[in-house]
Amino acid sequence: MFDILWRAVAIGIGATVLLDIWAILLNKVFGFALPNWGMVGRWFWHLRHGQVFHDDIARSPAYAHELALGWIGHYAVGILYGIILVAVMGSGWLAEPSFIPAWILGIVTVGAGWFLLQPGLGIGWAASKLPNAMQVRALNLIGHTVFAIGLYGTALIVR
Repeated sequence: MFDILWRAVAIGIGATVLLDIWAILLNKVFGFALPNWGMVGRWFWHLRHGQVFHDDIARSPAYAHELALGWIGHYAVGILYGIILVAVMGSGWLAEPSFIPAWILGIVTVGAGWFLLQPGLGIGWAASKLPNAMQVRALNLIGHTVFAIGLYGTALIVR
């Protein structure tokens, strides 16, 4: 059981690291802004009071350690997705990983960003309040595909 758990955690971490490398690459090559994990940390902080949705998270009271909390939350969610993938697919998938289940999970988890995190930050359902909403949505789908590649690739490494 511990063997399955550590591999599921490693799969989530590996996928999240690849997603972070992707964000850095997009920043360096195309000038896209890096994710603001401080605002995500602020959002996580306000969840403790039951406040899920904000008009503008930047106007919500700051938390001294929000950047650290944002990074921790980012990796915790990645680990959770790795655990979910292994729990759903089972130890057989760990022995013989395949890309399609990882990709399906990656695409399904876009919904958490579109319908929970983005409105939680105040940018609307699926970034609908942003002037470049379609670009953000496309980048979300591509990013979660990169995450899926990370899930699959890390599963190959730890099998």
